[in-house]
Amino acid sequence: MSAQFGLINILKAGAAQLIVLHHLAFYGPMADHARFLWPDLFDWLADSARIAVQVFLVVGGFLAAKSLSPAGRPGHPDPLGAIWRRYKKLAPAFMAATLVAVIASAWAGAWMTHDSISPPATAGQVSAHALLLHGVLGYSSVSAGAWYVAIDFQLYALVVLAVWLAGRNGTRSAWLVPCLVAAGVALSLLYFNLDSDWDNWAPYFLGSYGLGLLAWWASDPRRSSHAVLLLVAMALLPVLVGLMVDFRSRIALALVVAGALFLFGRIKTQSTGFGWSAVNALARSSYSVFLIHFPVCLVVNAAFTRFVPADPLLQGVGVLLAWCASLVAGAAFFRWVEAPLGRLFMPAAPQRHAGSVPT
Repeated sequence: MSAQFGLINILKAGAAQLIVLHHLAFYGPMADHARFLWPDLFDWLADSARIAVQVFLVVGGFLAAKSLSPAGRPGHPDPLGAIWRRYKKLAPAFMAATLVAVIASAWAGAWMTHDSISPPATAGQVSAHALLLHGVLGYSSVSAGAWYVAIDFQLYALVVLAVWLAGRNGTRSAWLVPCLVAAGVALSLLYFNLDSDWDNWAPYFLGSYGLGLLAWWASDPRRSSHAVLLLVAMALLPVLVGLMVDFRSRIALALVVAGALFLFGRIKTQSTGFGWSAVNALARSSYSVFLIHFPVCLVVNAAFTRFVPADPLLQGVGVLLAWCASLVAGAAFFRWVEAPLGRLFMPAAPQRHAGSVPT
């Protein structure tokens, strides 16, 4: 087995589980009944566990820096091509999962009435999802987590354009792009991220994503110690000021994840043994799990509401069943949907970061 980024796989695998469990605890009647067994756990999952998405934002920035500008230098030979490739990586599997979610909502609606069930999707709504513009255009998401796919695409496109524009004047300075990103992190944390009206747009999330970018550049072993210290300071200063202005646990977590990636993110491991095999498999299918888990959880919720007594223990079994079913469905979706679509739409591009989104 080839060496892999061990820490990144651990982060992706763990964060994906927390996202699934958060949605299980937040949506659906099973958790309402089962929470009497472990009220503190369910309350934490329904509220605080959602910040696990920060892991994907930081990891996404880390990997974007690796692929777009490994040394942080300006200039990109084909920005539109890079954006189009990113779209082809994200959108086909996303649309397949969106159609599954539409069917699952109709199926669940026949068995229960609950506000987690979306109204029948309209042609305009589905089209906006296909363009990854549903939030921007004011359409509600068909599935929980759909917003993230659109934001990941926006952030990636923003970085591509920034790297390209920075090189338009012919400069090859290794500091221009990192300085632009650091300024973007500061602007995000001190303005955009303080106003939830911006949460359909990339600048709201650029603080976390930018920390991932800076973590990759700062961890470059070819840099001098002084350059590393300067990059670390460029990342730390806007975050610390931002947290002083308004402490946000999600931003504090993003800083911790960025710090871990700075220290250990580039380390590759020969991942052998059952434990590493499981982690790698969960990381590889994390995007598929992110895409498909909500319709799976919705159908399981509906089935337990329709056919199983409202007993906390039985409904707790339903929660565990939905979690396991989401992982199995994610692995199947990756094998038979995400990976084949990737080969179809990106035949010449290696699938280096399959499942890395949730970005």
